[in-house]
Amino acid sequence: IINNYVDTTQGGARDKASPSGLHFRDSKRKVDYVLAYHYRRRLARHAPGAASPERTRGSASVALVSNGGTGKGHAEPQQQDDGQCALWEWPGLPGLEAVELSPLDALEEEKRLQREEYERNLLEAGLEIEKDPENKSQGLSFVRIHAPWQVLSREAEFLKIKMPTKKMYEITEEKGILKTLNEIWCKLTEPLQPQVPRQENTKMKNLSYPFSREKIYLYNIKDKDTFFDSATRSRIVREILKRTSTKARNSMGIGTLIANNVYDAAYPLHDGEYEGQNDDMNERKLLYQEWARYGVFYKFQPIDLIRKYFGEKIGLYFAWLGLYTGFLIPSSVVGIIVFLYGCITIESDIPSKEMCDQRNAFTMCPLCDKFCDYWNLSSACATARASHLFDNPATVFFSIFMALWATMFLEQWKRLQMRLSYFWDLTGLEEEEEHPRPEYETKLLQKKLKNKNITTENSNEFCHACYFVCVFCLQNEKEKLTCSDRMPGYAANVGLILFMIMLTFSAVFGVIVYRITTAAALSFSTNETTRSNVRVTVTATAVILNLVVILILDEIYGAVAKWLTEIEIPKTEKTFEERLILKAFLLKFVNSYAPIFYVAFFKGRFVGRPGRYVYVFEGYRMEECAPGGCLMELCIQLSIIMLGKQLIQNNLFEIGIPKLKKLLRKLKDGRTEQKEMDTNHSKDPQQWDLDYILEPFTGLTPEYMEM
Repeated sequence: IINNYVDTTQGGARDKASPSGLHFRDSKRKVDYVLAYHYRRRLARHAPGAASPERTRGSASVALVSNGGTGKGHAEPQQQDDGQCALWEWPGLPGLEAVELSPLDALEEEKRLQREEYERNLLEAGLEIEKDPENKSQGLSFVRIHAPWQVLSREAEFLKIKMPTKKMYEITEEKGILKTLNEIWCKLTEPLQPQVPRQENTKMKNLSYPFSREKIYLYNIKDKDTFFDSATRSRIVREILKRTSTKARNSMGIGTLIANNVYDAAYPLHDGEYEGQNDDMNERKLLYQEWARYGVFYKFQPIDLIRKYFGEKIGLYFAWLGLYTGFLIPSSVVGIIVFLYGCITIESDIPSKEMCDQRNAFTMCPLCDKFCDYWNLSSACATARASHLFDNPATVFFSIFMALWATMFLEQWKRLQMRLSYFWDLTGLEEEEEHPRPEYETKLLQKKLKNKNITTENSNEFCHACYFVCVFCLQNEKEKLTCSDRMPGYAANVGLILFMIMLTFSAVFGVIVYRITTAAALSFSTNETTRSNVRVTVTATAVILNLVVILILDEIYGAVAKWLTEIEIPKTEKTFEERLILKAFLLKFVNSYAPIFYVAFFKGRFVGRPGRYVYVFEGYRMEECAPGGCLMELCIQLSIIMLGKQLIQNNLFEIGIPKLKKLLRKLKDGRTEQKEMDTNHSKDPQQWDLDYILEPFTGLTPEYMEM
């Protein structure tokens, strides 16, 4: 392997892996990130009498460790003149003949070369790499990455990461009655507090400042290995992986390589296992015991520990979720009281009493033109009584209460967000200070090189050889993408969003047509029971159909919103997330609430009158509300959509499918390991083996969208 050496002096290198599974084999360098890939070795033909490569290596397992050297034993392609498959020769291994590659082998060889080039570029960026030996015909292999202090400090300065300095200042506490109330509240809620380590001195705080190597004396560096926490180290390595490219076409970092199946996954390691008999306590196990279990649902969240372990974005999400869940308690209590009030006063409701009175024989016009008969208003008694449960004088109070509740929730979240931003040092980072996204920088480089009329081949070589120099030059020259550069993306955004909204309206109209035609068809039935339950049958089946359409379009709109945001080429991650949320919210809001808005505000408004009805198609009258109004149907629609989405989309998609994928991946890798058992392979799985089985994190946008 280029820029690595083959260490054959350590017999059983795998057995000498770090005991904790979190470090290199020297048990000193911490594993900050892991790349995983499946490999498939091709069995080459050997010259007569030549020793096989396996026999020449001996029985010791082979460890590949980076040391910055240059190896000479890599494969070199020899292209045939007739355009046939490439021939590969190994100059460093005598006795190996040139072998014609099958298409599958050629693809595997291309992936291997891309991995070698990518890992070589990572080494040139300053990262340190440790690899597993590929000593089986096929299997799963891991590339472990460590970021030394030089790389961490350089990238922290590059990304303007705020770090604590030696300067400390006192935090002013609340005084008077607010302090007394706060102390009483802390005493009352002490049993609900999670048992996690807390900051000893809460009155003093370190002043934070964007990291600078020139002013390193200002920072409170007690140990260089622990100065940057795990979340920060992972973030820095992730940025390097995203910006390191290969010469392959359209290669833009690790994301492209994973999409092209060069690598299977890229992930940071957890601190260890959270279950089992192991007595070693780590932050992951502590979070599980005090937060991520159903048994501790009543406790407050350890927000600071969540932020320390997962990072600021996930910490802010769970802070928001905790506040939202807490605010839902009073609103649900008031909602239950309003519902109970409707149950108590149902017998005294005058409209429903008049409708249910058999003495008032109100004869109503037929619901359809040909086969429907006149009917009595008292037959709609049950619908009218049920509507009173959700539409009574107390619901007016509940509407006012919810308007005030929403305002109070937003203001309280603003307050909590500012408080957390202050304590977590998230304030003061302006958008122009945030580092541009790799896609934006790549597009900017392409624009600059295009303006200079440099050929594509030269631009690729220039980009990969002088990437960071180019970035700094672009920052100094203050170049940026103009509106004309983004115009194709904007045009595609407007056109596709309008098309998607019209698609949603078409789906709603299709369900309306289904309701009208189904109601007419069931009215022709000779079965008396079927004719009497037409409205209930049509409403229930139409809502279920609506739910299926909403779930399908939800998934489509999520993918479309992400693609539309990517072709806009936003400059920073913050801008990217804001635009993605705006598009996804717009499309999913229209998708989820268009049928509900129709029932609430439009259904029954365009029916016409006896003798002059409005028809959708010839012979099909426009649908109308039930005699008690559309509110009961609206309640059915809301309940089925909300509960259906909660059960199917949230529970099945978010819990069931990830568990199923994890099980399938575990079984697949288990079968691969069983086929070729390596005697030197450690029986105890390392942390990178365990974390590989986990489902990849897809971001917070779906979580916010669900709420």
